[in-house]
Amino acid sequence: QVQLVESGGGLVQAGGSLRLSCVASGTIYSIDTLGWYRQAPGKQRELVAVITTGGSTTYAESVKGRFAISRDNAKNTVYLQMSSLEPEDTAVYVCNAGGTRTTYWSPTYNFWGQGTQVTVSS
Repeated sequence: QVQLVESGGGLVQAGGSLRLSCVASGTIYSIDTLGWYRQAPGKQRELVAVITTGGSTTYAESVKGRFAISRDNAKNTVYLQMSSLEPEDTAVYVCNAGGTRTTYWSPTYNFWGQGTQVTVSS
C-alpha cells in the first residue's frame, strides 16, 4: 500500500504565496506522475499541475505563470509553489500518484492523499 501525506496549506492573503508538499511512502517501486488537484466547495475536482518522472509538466490554464510544480524522485516527494494567490484558488488541494508500481512486475495503481486546505482571503 502507498500513502500520500500533504502539508503546507493554510490561510494567506491575496497576492501571497504558499508551498505545498506531498510525500509518498510505503511499498513503492516507481511513480510515473505526481500531481496536484483541487476541489472547491460545490465544484468538481480539477487538475492543477502534474509532473512526470522525467520532469515534464502540465498546468491548468488558470495557474500558469503563478504556480510551479517540482518533484524529488529520490524522496518520492512533489511540491507545488503557489504565488500571486487569488481568492479563486481557495480549495482543498489533493496530491495524486499516478502509474504507481509497488514492484517491478506489479500493475500500475493510482493513489490519492487526504488533501490540505488552502484559503486565500481578499
